[in-house]
This record gives sequence, C-alpha cells and structure tokens, in this order.
Amino acid sequence: MMGEKTSLSGFGLFALWFGAAVSMAEIFTGGLLAPLGFSEGLKAILLGHLIGGIILILGGYIGAHSKLPAIMSTRISFGRYGSYLFSLLNVLQLIGWTAVMIISGGRAANELGINLFEFDSINTWAIAIGLLIALWIWLGKAGFQKLNLIAVILLFMLTLVLCGVVFQEGSILHVKPTGEMSFGSALELSIIMPLSWLPLISDYTRFAKSKKGGLIGSFTGYFIGSSLMYAIGLAIALYAKDASLGTMMMALHLGFVALGIVLLSTITTTFLDAYSAGVTFTNIFPHINERQIAFVMAVVGLLVALFTPIEEYETFLYAIGSVFGPLFAIVLSDYFIFKKEQIEPTLALHVGSLIVWAIGVALYYQFITLDLPLGSTLPTMLATSILFIISKKAISSWTFKSN
Repeated sequence: MMGEKTSLSGFGLFALWFGAAVSMAEIFTGGLLAPLGFSEGLKAILLGHLIGGIILILGGYIGAHSKLPAIMSTRISFGRYGSYLFSLLNVLQLIGWTAVMIISGGRAANELGINLFEFDSINTWAIAIGLLIALWIWLGKAGFQKLNLIAVILLFMLTLVLCGVVFQEGSILHVKPTGEMSFGSALELSIIMPLSWLPLISDYTRFAKSKKGGLIGSFTGYFIGSSLMYAIGLAIALYAKDASLGTMMMALHLGFVALGIVLLSTITTTFLDAYSAGVTFTNIFPHINERQIAFVMAVVGLLVALFTPIEEYETFLYAIGSVFGPLFAIVLSDYFIFKKEQIEPTLALHVGSLIVWAIGVALYYQFITLDLPLGSTLPTMLATSILFIISKKAISSWTFKSN
C-alpha cells in the first residue's frame, strides 16, 4: 500500500474493514436509532447493512477485477474530466470525515480523560489522535499491516468487553419504539454508512490476492464490525438514555477500556479516510506520492478539526448519500449492465452521464422528504440506474473531448 506494490489476503481485508467499522462514528450513529427501541432498531441495522454492504462490494469488485482505485473507476462513465470533479468532491468528504473522526474521538477521549486523569483539553486529545494517524500512514506497507492487525485484535477484545457490559442490562432489549423515528429513516442511516465507503473500497480491493477471498473478507469484516458497533451504540443509548457519545461511554464505567476503544477505533478508521484522500488526489496529479499526500491530508483534517465547528453530523451523512449514491448507480450500471470496463485514453467529459447524476442528486433530497419505508439511498440509486439505462444510447453522444 501507500504507493508500494503489495497484496492483501482475504483475512487481511477482513481485518482492515473490521477495523474501519469499529469506530465512534458507527457507535454514535447506532445511538441515533434509539427511538425505534432495540428490536426494531436491530432489524433496521441488519437490513440496512446488508443492502449497503452489497452495494459496497459491487463497487469493490471493480477494484478487484480492474485494479483501478475507486475514484479512477468513475472515468469509465464520466470521462477523465468528470472524474476530476468527483475526485475533488471525494477529497472534500474524506477531509471532512477525517476532521469529524478526529474531533469526535477527541471529545469522547476528553470526557473520559476528565474522569480518569482530571485532564480537560479536547484539542490535546485531537492533536494526539491526528499525530498517531499521520504516524500510521508514514510507516508504510510493512508497518501498517502489522500495526493494523494488532490494533484490530485489541479492538475486537475491547469490543467483547463492551458487549458484555452493555447487554447484561436485559431491560434494554425490551424497550418499545417511541414513534419519534420511522423505520425508513433508521434504515437510511444504516445504509449510508457502508455507502460512505464506496469512494474508497476499490483503493484496497485492488490489492486483493484473490478476487473472491478479498471481496468476501471485505464484506464480512465490514458487515460484522459495523452492525456490531451500531447495535452497541443503540444499546448504550437505551442504557444511558442519551445518544451523546461521551455520555454513552461514561455510563459504562469502563475507564481505560473505553479510552482504548475510543483511541484505537478512531485511528484505524480515520487512517483509511486520510489514505484514500491521498489516493484520490493522485487521480488528478498522478506523479504525486500517495503516502506523502495522504500524510498531508491527515494534517489538513487535523487542522479542520481544530479550527472548524463540525456539528451537523447527520446532514454530513445525507450529503454523502446524495452525491455518491447516484454516482455509483451510474458507474455500476455502466460496468455490469453495459459491460463497459475500459477507461478511454482521451481527455473527455461525458456530459450526459453528468446530467443524469445531477438528476439523481435532486431525487435523493426529494425522497428524503417523502420518508420512504426503504429510505432514500436505495430508491435514488434504482431510479438513477433506470434513467441511465433508458437514456444511455442518447446521452453517449453528449461528450466533450479534448486532444
């Protein structure tokens, strides 16, 4: 990785995506589903992750088969100039994710640090997390794979402890829905999280030793890890009667175990965001070293976390769904239905595909207002795909080319 030739086993990809899923963002988002109660909330979590995970792995297949990074694969349907637009959007969302993860991890660590050490400084924790992420990136292929495996094993052990504490309170399993959230809204929040990794997954599946093993490892690692984190977040929110991340973790009285979960999960997840921001950047500037630009992206994410108020978390998730759902609906339709697997060598912008994408973005926000039983992402992707398939022949001529 990091610009070095390497390969990842199915288990290596399982560990990578399990580590990516074990994060404070997943626990916090699971906590947002508390109004559904545990039983209905768990149904939304599992169904949403199944739908989102299948879409995610279809994107990962392109990387495993063609060896293309995720954003570069958008050249198939949008041309090189079109991929530049999505590269910029993806870099922005990845820097945003990096900042969100750093500051949310810093806040949770700080709340625990006040109790453990009587030390109160969110920025200090955020800087420490940011520097550890940068170190993770700078270690390169060999250091990353060893450290990531150790971190994931520790995270799994810590997660088992967390599960034991959360689920021993049997009463939370019988909490009934309050009516404050629809099943469709909960399903959408469960689909969006795996969807947010769509612009990244091929950055890693392209290194799979075995296509089948790599895809199975990626799917199972993320599905198990993310579903478990959502379920823990849901259970903690019902237990603590508060969806605030710091409050949820403090309510468990786990001390250093909770702090370890916060720090390790933030690092293993945010590393992928910063690294993929670097990979995406090389789609526009191919001669830049992936590892070096990923390091810079981690630093930029840290600076954004320190100096920019990042509060609208749900709005951020919906924005990701609106942009990348329709985008990959078009790419997947072109790849699997029309069998278009090759990138054109010319500098081109497929204006027709871009128009269909823009319609898809508008449809997403319309579907949100309707509060559909299947959420907004799945109907948007289906509608965008159908529109693209029907109009493919006509819009294929709407292409700007530059020699």
